[in-house]
Amino acid sequence: MKTRFFIVMGVSGCGKSSVGMALAQSLGWDFYDADDFHPPENVIKMASGIPLDDSDRVPWLAALHKLISSSLKADSPGVLACSALKERYRQQLTGNDDAVQIVHLKGSYDLIWSRMKTRTDHFMKPHMLKSQFETLEAPANAITVDVSLSVDEIVQEILDYAKNKG
Repeated sequence: MKTRFFIVMGVSGCGKSSVGMALAQSLGWDFYDADDFHPPENVIKMASGIPLDDSDRVPWLAALHKLISSSLKADSPGVLACSALKERYRQQLTGNDDAVQIVHLKGSYDLIWSRMKTRTDHFMKPHMLKSQFETLEAPANAITVDVSLSVDEIVQEILDYAKNKG
């Protein structure tokens, strides 16, 4: 497998963190959650129910790109859970490095909404899901996996795809 870094992306509530952690654990790689890299003002904005705009994302995306590129240079493979909803965000994150593989966790609005309604410990509020679906630009060159599967099944699909690809 030539992939050395996975970006697990999708709308809020699709399971990025759960899948990302399980994938990293199965590979013995480092796991990172992009939410941990948001500057405090972004977290406050989202917690107030205000979606971020592109200017809010500039320092956040730059920090994540630096994380990925420095990890690859250090030969330290990893998995990043990150919304990465737009193509230009994904290009900025990957730097078009073919060692980075995008994984798109895809699911219906109704399924993801039902999951989000049960979350109480996350700054992203369920009513903001609509704006995430409106913003989402489905990636062309990604491993796309249905989020109705179990976490273990999703991880296995990712591993099978990556193994066959590389």
